[in-house]
Amino acid sequence: MPKLRGEAFWRETLRSAHYVVAPMVDQSELAWRLLSRRHGAQLCYTPMLHAQVFLRDANYRRENLYGEACPEDRPLIVQFCANDPEVFVQAALLAQDYCDAIDLNLGCPQMIAKRGHYGAFLQEEWDLLQRMILLANEKLSVPITCKIRVFPDIDKTVKYAQMLEKAGCQLLTVHGRTKEQKGPLAGVASWEHIQAVRKAVNIPVFANGNIQCLSDVEECIRKTGVHGVMSAEGNLHNPALFEGRNPLVWEMAEEYLEIVRKYPCPLSYVRAHLFKLWHHTLQVYHQLREELAKVKTLEGIVDVNRELKLRCQEEIANQKEGEKPKEGLPFFHWICQPYIRPGPKERCRKNGDSGTEKGVRGKRALEEEEDGNSELLSKNKQKKKLRNPNKSFDPSLKPKYAKCDQCGNPKGTKCVFNMCRGCCKKRAFKEVADCPGHGLLFKTKYEKSLSWQHSQRGIQTSEISQRGDAEVGETAVLKEARDS
Repeated sequence: MPKLRGEAFWRETLRSAHYVVAPMVDQSELAWRLLSRRHGAQLCYTPMLHAQVFLRDANYRRENLYGEACPEDRPLIVQFCANDPEVFVQAALLAQDYCDAIDLNLGCPQMIAKRGHYGAFLQEEWDLLQRMILLANEKLSVPITCKIRVFPDIDKTVKYAQMLEKAGCQLLTVHGRTKEQKGPLAGVASWEHIQAVRKAVNIPVFANGNIQCLSDVEECIRKTGVHGVMSAEGNLHNPALFEGRNPLVWEMAEEYLEIVRKYPCPLSYVRAHLFKLWHHTLQVYHQLREELAKVKTLEGIVDVNRELKLRCQEEIANQKEGEKPKEGLPFFHWICQPYIRPGPKERCRKNGDSGTEKGVRGKRALEEEEDGNSELLSKNKQKKKLRNPNKSFDPSLKPKYAKCDQCGNPKGTKCVFNMCRGCCKKRAFKEVADCPGHGLLFKTKYEKSLSWQHSQRGIQTSEISQRGDAEVGETAVLKEARDS
């Protein structure tokens, strides 16, 4: 059967999906995907998988894809991060029988993606991306799709999307934020960029960003003309988002925990989901927040969930007529609803009000911090600054790491091949060479092995010689005895 492309792929294989659950690291696992599908999601992505690890590690394949095969979990797109065409395609070939398409992650803006040289940090390397998509399009039996972030300039974003389409991308998901817009600096996604891409390409386009409820989905489709809308954080706080309703938190939590019993996943995933679902309630019941953080078993999580439910039911029973939600929430805290992430100034103000040091931001440091601006420093960096006033956090003064000649990861400073340890190990093994900088001694060990084998042969030759001399002596003795 020929591989479907573009509109036909979206219409037939993806069943004209409009409501899409985003790929989320450690969060879009099978149990959560099944919960989301029960409540309106029409298409789901796996969490981002590392192509290189997927290729070399059978356990990683089993835990993240092979062991999660489920007929209810289709259509499904598997997402990989990669920066090498061959590695990406080989990993995709191992995954293609378990999904309906392979997605290349070009949107991850996190520091781990910068260090690993993947995600949004590949968006300037158009030649590499063309080679990756061309090869995947040629070798795979399923379509190749991409998830991208935008450039500040709309025209450059459009050319980027057109380049990916020309290379063989069959569906494009556009997150309307730049790679710098994340965490406290996330801001508002640009639907204008998404609309421009939709008009410029002839393949299906999904929009991502600013999706908190069903009315946002409908407005986004109307304004941008996209084929579907993807939700990440909105879905995590309200898995019934695509149904257009706001259920009681414990209903979603209990249903999710039941699915987890049938399709187990790491406890850290389950805990993270309950932190999201109960986010607003845990701001009220701090002790239960601590218990949820410390609990070590699934049954323990179920108990905490039950206690949160009882506390909320007591609160509902004691509620006064006409009472309104607190903290400016649209609904009472026991109802699934979006979480609006505060910006850096709001966070600083909030921390100041709660008695912390003025200007200390509560959660994570901005990467664009400036040395003299202490208001933008994280708690840890402010403490370091107090201990060492001369310490600088100016990113322009950070050491620039030289890249590996092979893969682009930071190379070892003393590597004889100018490579990272992984690439150096492969080359040293292939060439039977040493790299003292990485502690790799293939040549030395090989020479020792040859020396040992040579010494063993010498010992064996000596033993044979001695055995021969002994046999000659015995023969002579026997002959003399016969003669006498």
